[in-house]
Amino acid sequence: MLRIKEEDLKKILPGNGPSISEVKKYLEKYNNEYIIVKCGGSVLNDNNLFNVFCKNIITLSKIGIIPIIVHGGGKRISKKLNELGIESSFIKGLRVTGEKIIKVVEDVLIEFNKEIVASLERQDCKSQSIHTKENNIIFVRKDNEELGFVGSPTEINKSIIEKIVNKKKVPVIAPLGLDLNNQIYNINADTAAGSIAKKLKARRLIIMSDVEGVLDTNNKLITELNSKSIKKLIESETITGGMIPKINNCLDVASNGVKGVVIIDGRKNHSLLFELLSDKGSGTLIRQ
Repeated sequence: MLRIKEEDLKKILPGNGPSISEVKKYLEKYNNEYIIVKCGGSVLNDNNLFNVFCKNIITLSKIGIIPIIVHGGGKRISKKLNELGIESSFIKGLRVTGEKIIKVVEDVLIEFNKEIVASLERQDCKSQSIHTKENNIIFVRKDNEELGFVGSPTEINKSIIEKIVNKKKVPVIAPLGLDLNNQIYNINADTAAGSIAKKLKARRLIIMSDVEGVLDTNNKLITELNSKSIKKLIESETITGGMIPKINNCLDVASNGVKGVVIIDGRKNHSLLFELLSDKGSGTLIRQ
């Protein structure tokens, strides 16, 4: 068990984050536990939000929690494809990824991955890239011909993650994988994060996005869901469209060795710290 003095906590924690008395309660709960953080949306495209996110990851690392980052990059990919004059289309929220597009996807995600690592390293937080050209951990099968080089994970090499973590480094993982022929595949970042969380039996999978969480018919945040309540919300069409596969993925993860999956709003200040280290939490917690 990591023991941190109160005066050290004062130096580590942000003044406008969770209170020290609350944090002390949760230190033991999450000490030496894997916390998978899937980061997307505005957090990756807004410099201020991105800086706060990096600082929060560093805070977790300093207090003995093991954060593992899985990042998206869809907006950057779209921007790069537009610059190159390459048209792209989507089927059920997934980008159709042909031979030209997969090369752009890989380049953009690896560049982004290196930027996140560099940002953490600049703030004295050791970190390590994981992608198809360095420390690949994800092996995939093709989803279908229509989508092209889009795959779903079949195997996660957890020993690479464990080695990185044992060196006190934060793993930063791009949602890319290889098949048996070393062909590169694009992976939905939520799916990649879910597969990694299941393999590591993580304590939490936290999905940071641009939504507060799951809302009821009065647009009020639902703080906790399970398989029964999710079924009812889908039947009543409270959960609709692209949120259905997202929630079903969360439920699958929560039913396979991960104690909880949380959807939080990355636009809210220190939402990651409030979710893990405060009584009120921050978003919608999904359990089995």
